Amino acid sequence: MERGSNGSRNGSGRGGQVSGVAECSSTRLLQGLARYKGVRLVSHINPDPDSLGSMVGLAWLIRHKLGLPTQLTRDGILGRAENRALVECLDLELVPIEQVDWSRDLALVMVDSQPGTGRHNIPEDLPIYGVIDHHETAGQLRGIPYVDIRADVGATCTIVASYLNEQGIVPSSDVATALFYGIESEISGYPREACRLDDQTLRQLYPLADQDKLARIRYAPLPLAYFEALLQALQNTFIYDDRLILSWADELPQPELAGEIADLLMRLEGIEWSLCAGVYEDRLILSLRTAHARGRAGALLQQVVGDLGTAGGHDRRAGGAIPLSSRSASAVEKLCSLLRKRLLQALKIDECRGQRLVRRKELLANLQA
Repeated sequence: MERGSNGSRNGSGRGGQVSGVAECSSTRLLQGLARYKGVRLVSHINPDPDSLGSMVGLAWLIRHKLGLPTQLTRDGILGRAENRALVECLDLELVPIEQVDWSRDLALVMVDSQPGTGRHNIPEDLPIYGVIDHHETAGQLRGIPYVDIRADVGATCTIVASYLNEQGIVPSSDVATALFYGIESEISGYPREACRLDDQTLRQLYPLADQDKLARIRYAPLPLAYFEALLQALQNTFIYDDRLILSWADELPQPELAGEIADLLMRLEGIEWSLCAGVYEDRLILSLRTAHARGRAGALLQQVVGDLGTAGGHDRRAGGAIPLSSRSASAVEKLCSLLRKRLLQALKIDECRGQRLVRRKELLANLQA
């Protein structure tokens, strides 16, 4: 099994699983891909800017070094307004995963995710040539020829940008924009999760990126459903022991909103942990955040979810999903109650009644206004 470069933690300032050390990982990646007629690039369900930017950067690398056709895929939806704006501004062609040609003379490279984590819908028996990721989640990597997992790096886009540097390839304005925003969105608000390479890459990409397109992506218009869901979540938010805040968002218009709400609630003074949960289609979506630089949020959420579903993440943020056998209010309430109990135990908080973020009296007054 080939392993990626930058296995050391020089300048990272944080721990994590790293796959190994090699002199120039991009060269060996390209050597392996040269045996194929083309390359399919896949990521996790509901791709985010880091996964989108990683696919864009890899396609640029492969096209310029090998001249091979590439196919960028989309598994799930583009929920966040910023994600849709990125695709529209950069005119990205994403093939829905249901329409992908899985012929074996085309290489398959997975970015920003790992096989066996329940975060994608590719055929289980399909051979994967390469995995490039920065998550600590332990995927099923046995038998995969090329693996570059750097848990000390803040974004997969940083790894892909390092490949371009190794090969002396300058990204176009659109490619630089995709890579820059992918890194920025991944480490924004979490500077301690960024390493020296992330900072260097951002400085290198910034003058190459299209600033007008970046602004349009960052401040994409939000639909009315976003604010309706946000209001619902805030009305069902509870504080425990003055350091944990839980939000039950009910129905989510898109799964990424759980993470946005968890981020927002972390800004409440004195809060150390925030969790937002909401129903999207047939799953309960979970997003966990912590103020602790070594909080191991991913491991904690895995402990809370257990065998109910899947979870993973980083030191300060994590996400998960639990399949729902029933979407009835009573079934979801029972599941959320179990998760609340497990989280309180994991954080060593005594069982107690949560204090509403917005008091019931004020809720009733708002409804009557």
